[in-house]
Amino acid sequence: MIYPNINPVALDLGFVQIYWYGVMYLLAFLSAYFLANHRAKQLDDWNKQQIEDMIFYGAIGVVAGGRLGYMLFYNLDIFLANPLTVFAVQNGGMSFHGGLLGVILAMILFNRKYNKAFFTTVDFIAPLVPLGLGFGRLGNFINSELWGKVTNSPFGMFINEQGVTRYPSQLYEAFLEGWVLFVILWLFSQKPRAPMVISALFLILYGMFRFIVEFVRMPDVQLGYLAFGWLTMGQLLSLPMVVLGAFLLLKAKRV
Repeated sequence: MIYPNINPVALDLGFVQIYWYGVMYLLAFLSAYFLANHRAKQLDDWNKQQIEDMIFYGAIGVVAGGRLGYMLFYNLDIFLANPLTVFAVQNGGMSFHGGLLGVILAMILFNRKYNKAFFTTVDFIAPLVPLGLGFGRLGNFINSELWGKVTNSPFGMFINEQGVTRYPSQLYEAFLEGWVLFVILWLFSQKPRAPMVISALFLILYGMFRFIVEFVRMPDVQLGYLAFGWLTMGQLLSLPMVVLGAFLLLKAKRV
């Protein structure tokens, strides 16, 4: 396979450029909105206004948490030297784990407004998230960033710009964390489940998928491997997700 060298600019209007990465974020939020409305039809305690506010709160949490998380987890020295670099979004840099924490905080605020239980909300939104993650990884692929390791495997992709063949780890993540995780959670959530179970399944599966793909993905250059010659920051941050998911699953079964 050969990397197609996609232009990261989707539309150039002269006075403004629209990037594919931004389009992917838009598709992520739109997919969550439409899926949420579909799910709400199956439940009695959600209305259109709540759905719209939930998506708004979630979008703020994703962007703010994703950016701050990237600086704290992957560029802490730079952030401590100049905290204003958190606003230098033109340089890129978003963290899923930071975005997840941002969404959790946003949902806490959302729940206070509508007097909803925490897991009522997060169990509702968990199946909406994976498609957005898939779109985000496609954005990484179009931007030619977050590549995997150099390989001679037929599953690799030749990058003319670099003159090497690498694992397209962005596509692996889009497939596993996006499409596969979406299908599993969406089908699983079609029947009533005990509180915490859907959220637990999301945490466990995402953590496992991310941990596995990180073995073929290049670590962030400013961090490298954290230990053992293979442990990455992505794996380190994903392990607590699996542990927390397992804890919630066991707790749900005891309730």
